[in-house]
Amino acid sequence: MTIEVLERSADLDAEARTVSAAVDALFRRVLAMPGDGRDSLYAAMIHAAIGGGKRLRPLLTVATARLFNIDRERALRVGTAIEAIHVYSLVHDDLPCMDDDDLRRGKPTVHRAFDEATAVLAGDSLHALAFQILADPATHENPAVRAELVLDLARASGPDGMAGGQMMDIVAQSQSLDLGAITRLQQLKTGALIEYSVEAACIMAGLDHQARTPCRGYARNVGLAFQIADDLIDHDGDEGAAGKRVGKDAAAGKATFVSLLGEERARAQAALLADQAIEHLHDYGAEADLLRAIARFAVERDH
Repeated sequence: MTIEVLERSADLDAEARTVSAAVDALFRRVLAMPGDGRDSLYAAMIHAAIGGGKRLRPLLTVATARLFNIDRERALRVGTAIEAIHVYSLVHDDLPCMDDDDLRRGKPTVHRAFDEATAVLAGDSLHALAFQILADPATHENPAVRAELVLDLARASGPDGMAGGQMMDIVAQSQSLDLGAITRLQQLKTGALIEYSVEAACIMAGLDHQARTPCRGYARNVGLAFQIADDLIDHDGDEGAAGKRVGKDAAAGKATFVSLLGEERARAQAALLADQAIEHLHDYGAEADLLRAIARFAVERDH
């Protein structure tokens, strides 16, 4: 590994820790215990939202905000809203009616640490919290910008995005899907929220849709690369490093990028997607280095 690669990795690790700490701090502020019968709900939200996780989505928002000199605190608020949506989806995905998982981010899932009813309400409340943060004038002074942020996150997280992809994933368990169908499923289930994480900074910068094209191309490729890496981790990853149960897809007989392409081709495809993502940033200089490092991390990670 070259000195340049080591330095890039160290910069990414340092920024990821800084962003994670800032997101945790904001969650702690907005989830202060009310001191009444809702305390267990707040405790469940804190259990789910604080500590652990890659914070990839807020990191992408902060990294893209660098391109346009967007105020860092505003970018962190948007990133925290996106993380709230992501965490709510994990809480619900882990429920017995979905994936029935016991471990998430290296600790018991919310329905195990508390109970199913509390887990459902915690997920619901994190979903609502995301839009509360985006609609707050502290996120942006322009109400039109806030409205676009809310609208696009609703699209990315609803039936035209993450939730729709999850439904396709459930239906897919009784079907035989080809590579095109798996790609479409994952573009919704995982990719939509990752793409929004990048586009949100473009919205805050006031870019028109044509000017957002490079960022969209970057995000689309990173989203798919990230999912292929997830499939590889589930295929042969270490549960301790992953912080969650692995081998679930094979046990369920689900088609994945790995089952369709094979491990070697899947790794090669993820690397190619990372290269293509970085190529979309060719018009940017050092201000895009964090985004380039994230693209590499997406395919090199083990958790």
